[in-house]
Parts: sequence; structure tokens; C-alpha cells
Amino acid sequence: MKLLVLGVNGFIGNSLVAKILSDTDWEVYGMDIRNDKLDACLGSNHFHFVEGDIGINKEWIEYHVKKCDVVMPLVAIATPATYVREPLKVFELDFEENLAIVRLCVKYNKRLLFPSTSEVYGMCTDREFDEDESHLVLGPIRKQRWIYSASKQLLDRVIWAYGFERGLRFTCFRPFNWIGPKLDELTSDPEKEGSSRVVTQFIGSLIKSEPICLVDGGLQKRCFTYIDDGIECLVKIIENKENKFNGEIFNIGNPKNEATVKELAHKLKDIFVNHPSTGHYKKHSEIKEVFSKDFYGDGYQDINFRVPSIRKARALIGWEPKVDLDTALRKTLEYYLDANMKAGC
Repeated sequence: MKLLVLGVNGFIGNSLVAKILSDTDWEVYGMDIRNDKLDACLGSNHFHFVEGDIGINKEWIEYHVKKCDVVMPLVAIATPATYVREPLKVFELDFEENLAIVRLCVKYNKRLLFPSTSEVYGMCTDREFDEDESHLVLGPIRKQRWIYSASKQLLDRVIWAYGFERGLRFTCFRPFNWIGPKLDELTSDPEKEGSSRVVTQFIGSLIKSEPICLVDGGLQKRCFTYIDDGIECLVKIIENKENKFNGEIFNIGNPKNEATVKELAHKLKDIFVNHPSTGHYKKHSEIKEVFSKDFYGDGYQDINFRVPSIRKARALIGWEPKVDLDTALRKTLEYYLDANMKAGC
């Protein structure tokens, strides 16, 4: 099997390729603007990397869509601060550039494995979000926080339409708060506050002994999924060659790992304070509450809970998440502690 992964250096991409190279004989062709997370992959004869941008290197992409069996466009902006501050940038990359990839899959009759998002459910009131039945409910237009959700939802609908009218073979998957090593970079730039996802935002604050900020009290609930569980599910989808998952959308999350953001902060702080490598810290982060308007700006709006139904993934894929929340947080934190020590910080 030949697999094209665009955005291969990202959180999902680098973990997926490392697993594929470890467990299969598939050929992987990857593109990204950097390769700093691909240390485990670059020496493999089955991995072919090129540094490039999906908005620029269009001929290379078209050639590799033609030669590969499965196409995974993983390039996207997925941080709430950017949704609020640069909504047009989010739309142009997450929708317009990815639409061009989708159309190439239609043109060359290639199988598409597309990353949707749990964000598409928006402010849905269902206790569990069902891929085929739950309503997708977004806030007002002036809350540009929803540009990411709207862009992804529209692309989901376009992909579905191409399947319906043109026979595009596709599977969409919706990650629910995947966490683990190499999730985001830890930034010390105050101008980029809020530019990483919540777990790495908190870990960065802990390592720098800076306050952990709970937006609007941190009462929002999320279900956190360890990256290894998510990657296991993706590999199961890719390796099925009988079109069993064609036209399907799957939630990939861990409903058992639900916690408020406030609980998340306290769990991470407890793990950090009691970790053997942090004994030299004289000061630990305080946990404080901030208003979303001050942290993100006027265009932000949040969701109280987001719980996936994974009945379809269980029934059709035979997949079940295994890693509990405390283990997932500990493994994620230890990766960044180790990276920080190696950097001499």
C-alpha cells in the first residue's frame, strides 16, 4: 500500500507514520513545512519526505495523489486563539486548500481518509454526539471562534456530496481531544498566549512556573484521548481494503476520560509537583481564573461538554480506547519534561 500524508510532521501525522513504519511494509510519502517531529521516521527506506507547503507545491501533490492508494490531508489550523484572531487564515487553509486535495482524489479515484473534528458538533445538546444523528449547532456569525467548525463541517458535506454524486471513496474521522507526546510546541512568547491546545498550554505554564489560566472558571468538560489509542483506530481503518468503511464518519475518542478543564489543571499540577524530575522547583504555578474575553477576545464562545458516542467504531472497526486519563496526562507531561531537560532548560 502507498499512503500520502500531507501535514506529516503534525501531531497525528508523525505518530501515525511512526506506527505504520514500525508495524507494516507500506510506503509513506509525506509533506510538511518542517520535519523536527519525524526523527523516528526519517531513516526508514519506506518513508519519503519532502519539505513543502500544500498551498505552493501543487504539482508534487498531484503527482503523489496519482501514485498513492490512500490520501490523508492532515494540514489544518486547530487552535482556538487562531480561530478568533485570524479567522480568514483558518478558512483559507482548513477549507480552501484542503478542498483542492479532495478534488484531486475525485479526479484520480483515490481513497480519502479525512480528518473532520469534534468541533463540528458545536453547541449540540445531545449527551453523546452521534456521527449520523446529532445536530451540528453553531453560534452567531460575530463569534468567529466558529470559523474552524464551519470550515470543517462544510468540507465534510462536500466530501459526502462527492461520494454521493461522483463515487468518491472516503472515510472521515473526528478526533476528540487527542493528547500525547509532540502535541504542540511549548512557547515562551507572551504574544502567542492561548496558541496551543489546553493540555500543552497548562504544561508550558507548569514548566515555566507561570499561572495556569482557567478560562471562565474551567468548568467546560472534555473527553481526552491518548494518541496511541487514536492511531490504533486509524491504522485499522487504513488497512481495510474491502471498502467496509467507505462513506462512514467515525468519532474517535474516549468517553470514559471526561474531565472539566479545572480538574485537568489540578491533575496535571499534582503529577508535575510529585514527579521525581521536578524536585528542584522552588515555585509552582498557581491556578487562577480569567474571563474568555480577556484571554481570547470578543469573538470567542465555548461549549459546556463534548462526549463522543463510539458505538459505531466499536461495531464496525472493532476498536476500543484503552488508556485512562491519568496515564495519558502522565505520559504527555513526561515527554515535555524530558524534552525540557534535554534542551538544558
